[in-house]
Amino acid sequence: MAARTCGTERSRDPGGGPGWSLRAGRISAILVAALLALSLLGASPPRLAPLRGPATAPNPEQAALGRLLFFDGRLAGDGSTSCATCHDPAKGFADGLPLSEGYPGSLYFRNTPTVINVALADTVFWDGRLPASDLPTVVRDHISEAHFMQADGRLIIERLRQMPAYEEGFARAFGGEPTYGRILNSIAAYLGTLTSRDVPLDRYLRGNPAALAAPARRGLALFSGKAGCIACHNGPTLSDGEFRSVGLSETPDIFETPERHVTFRRFFRTFGVSEYANLRTDVGRYAVTKQDADRGLFRTPSLREVSKTAPYMHDGSLATLAEVVAFYDRGGGDSATKDSRLAPLGLSEGERADLVAFLESLAGSAVDRAPEELPAWGPRELCKN
Repeated sequence: MAARTCGTERSRDPGGGPGWSLRAGRISAILVAALLALSLLGASPPRLAPLRGPATAPNPEQAALGRLLFFDGRLAGDGSTSCATCHDPAKGFADGLPLSEGYPGSLYFRNTPTVINVALADTVFWDGRLPASDLPTVVRDHISEAHFMQADGRLIIERLRQMPAYEEGFARAFGGEPTYGRILNSIAAYLGTLTSRDVPLDRYLRGNPAALAAPARRGLALFSGKAGCIACHNGPTLSDGEFRSVGLSETPDIFETPERHVTFRRFFRTFGVSEYANLRTDVGRYAVTKQDADRGLFRTPSLREVSKTAPYMHDGSLATLAEVVAFYDRGGGDSATKDSRLAPLGLSEGERADLVAFLESLAGSAVDRAPEELPAWGPRELCKN
């Protein structure tokens, strides 16, 4: 939900009386002009589309091995933090916290996004610093990053070789013993299997009108029209992959909690942000591009599974979907970097409820759960060390 580009529906005052507002007329004119410009450019207006899986299906043996590794804390430096620590199936493959806790002894300064549908995204992380098309590199970044799992790949290999079930799993999946590259590739294969399933919106878009209840259908009309959410949240993943500011103010906890502030400063120093020691705002995309126009911009997140992944925004500052809708209804925040297209929407209480109902229709059945058992340590066969 971002830029307001539409607004042609009949508005209501708090008492329920109908009437065309001046705002609706102005936004209607803007919409007409925008659609005319799109037609002249030969472009199509943004639309929604049902989700499709990755172009290439993951290798099933590698994905099965990667599933075990994803949930195994022994991939972390201290042996306790797994990928699933911050990407928990019970919480929509996020962690349910406003700001991530990160590696033990440190605290992170951004919210943990879900990894469901990550294989279908353009980039990963709120600042888009890595392409989703190279998931093995994304996995390596998480394993080796001091703020996340802080592990040495050479150590991980030796740990896995002390577990016979892993030795056998790598032999089946890759025809050989564990290597760091094979570890990364197997977890990437598992991530490729984490796609939304049996989503009401997808069934509706494929021709089943009963898949969405009446409030969700009204919410869809608002999403695509008066509220203008579709301007940024469109396509199969419900994200255009672009970077924007919605005007959020900085979260005080980042600077009031020493462990978070240390992580914050170390992160921006690592990325070569010259003023890292004096920063009091998260500069977002700027850390990657060093372009002033990118200061305070963050990746537009996918809205799929959004009802399972509270709290919301890059700083986890909005606790519920109702708060998110109310935030955009007010026109977003008030920071200097806010996208100029954001403006108050003038939604009624019923319209806000319908938008929430639509957002709740973007989640499907459970994608996966934790394995019942992980490989155990065991003696290695003589002469195979």
